[in-house]
Amino acid sequence: MKKLLITGGAGFIGSHVVRLFVNKYKDYQVYNLDKLTYAGNLENLRDVENADNYHFLKIDIVDEEAVFKLFSEHRFDGIIHLAAESHVDRSIANPMEFIYTNIVGTVNLLNAARQSWKDDMDQHLFYHVSTDEVYGSLDDGGYFTEETPYDPQSPYSASKAGSDHFVRAYHNTYGLPVVISNCSNNYGPNQFPEKLLPLFINNIRNNKPLPVYGKGDNVRDWLFVVDHARAIDDIYHKGKVGETYNIGGFNEWKNLDLIKLLCKVMDNKLGREAGSSEKLITYVKDRAGHDLRYAIDANKIMHELGWQPSLQFEEGLEKTVDWYLSNQTWLDNVTSGAYQQYYEVQYGE
Repeated sequence: MKKLLITGGAGFIGSHVVRLFVNKYKDYQVYNLDKLTYAGNLENLRDVENADNYHFLKIDIVDEEAVFKLFSEHRFDGIIHLAAESHVDRSIANPMEFIYTNIVGTVNLLNAARQSWKDDMDQHLFYHVSTDEVYGSLDDGGYFTEETPYDPQSPYSASKAGSDHFVRAYHNTYGLPVVISNCSNNYGPNQFPEKLLPLFINNIRNNKPLPVYGKGDNVRDWLFVVDHARAIDDIYHKGKVGETYNIGGFNEWKNLDLIKLLCKVMDNKLGREAGSSEKLITYVKDRAGHDLRYAIDANKIMHELGWQPSLQFEEGLEKTVDWYLSNQTWLDNVTSGAYQQYYEVQYGE
């Protein structure tokens, strides 16, 4: 029985990865490690929580002693490391939290893995999941490739860049078998509503303003979260040790164009007059260090591992809206209490 540790498995992307591995690989014992911060929610995994090959561990990766104890108790064959603080706005308000979790937490895992695997290093794999934001900002041309120099512009992206560098350093210095992937913006079910699409779906449903940074000209490449989980599966099982793989949807949208499309879809789903949701758009002061454009060149993973996105964006957006409108209880649960305080501080509403 292979033992796989997935960190951050109660979060948005992590829960989709856990679900895929639990359901697809019955011969794996899947251990979901999560601190259960505001964005970690075990309700995301109700459908697999009773599976014979699923186990939950409530651990903070910043706790070095707890991490080393975990590795001494379990002989993990591999790690898929997704646990991270991931919201740019929060990193601007509190950068230290990102340094601790994203850098110190990652190094704790690297040290524990190196100690645990020292006698048969080549039989294991440390898979580190990163972001396209480490590359900085693009102008109107070009794409991020695996060779693009790092140029992080926010405390969040700087902390992820730092963790990437440590992962590569442990491969180069200690021979730790690693792979890294850098992915574009994800969307889909179970995403905490601090991110654009679930935030705006919730606001439109409740006739609240839609806060758009600046003029809404920033461009992002969007990927359906299930397709990201499939890519992680392919990289974990077929990726070459020491390599980096960029994952993207070849699906660029200006924020304002995306929001207008979402408004159109929501008007249709809610039976509202066409154009009514678009009237909720409110322009707010631009975010500090706001990168203009992200765009991923995903040719490497497509050509070498045979992965490609399965959904057109319009289809994925419809599925996403349908899920949030059908799971209002989930949304109400995660947007109570502390979330309301955060929202008021961030957007002044």
